Amino acid sequence: MTNIIEIENLADQLDIGRRLLGIDLGSKTIGLATSDIGNSIATPLKTLKRKKFGENVVELSEIITEYSIHAIIIGLPKNMDNSEGPRCQATRAFVRNMANAPALNGIKVCFWDERGSTMAVTNTLIEADVSRAKRKDVVDKLAASFILQGAVDRIYDLRVQSGKIIEDDYDY
Repeated sequence: MTNIIEIENLADQLDIGRRLLGIDLGSKTIGLATSDIGNSIATPLKTLKRKKFGENVVELSEIITEYSIHAIIIGLPKNMDNSEGPRCQATRAFVRNMANAPALNGIKVCFWDERGSTMAVTNTLIEADVSRAKRKDVVDKLAASFILQGAVDRIYDLRVQSGKIIEDDYDY
């Protein structure tokens, strides 16, 4: 069964040397990003086409194994007033289905507020004069990276607050 976990608990339980997988779930695509093994930098990975759930689970399972994923950070597309609409319901349903997928057994899942992530990425790409066709190819995995970076930054802050990380230990 998939374990839904709060970001604060994930920060406490995160295994050293294991990565996080960021997901931007869309109706047609699934944007993916991974963290480095230190869980400090998110990098866009790929964009999957939405298929039958079972086919997407196989792809996710392969990525989880290949990249030694400890947990999934999935964007929760709340409305600007913090309410949850149909897109949030679809995301929660996807995670519930993950809980019943034996290939994903035991993977921790953390919801992350993704409000504005796709728009921020799209605006950045427009400002960089990236063509519409190229934007279409990269926006979902970049949005997943944006979501994941927000989560790893929060995890870092929580670990500093708890004394698990001393900021002076890092060279900037």
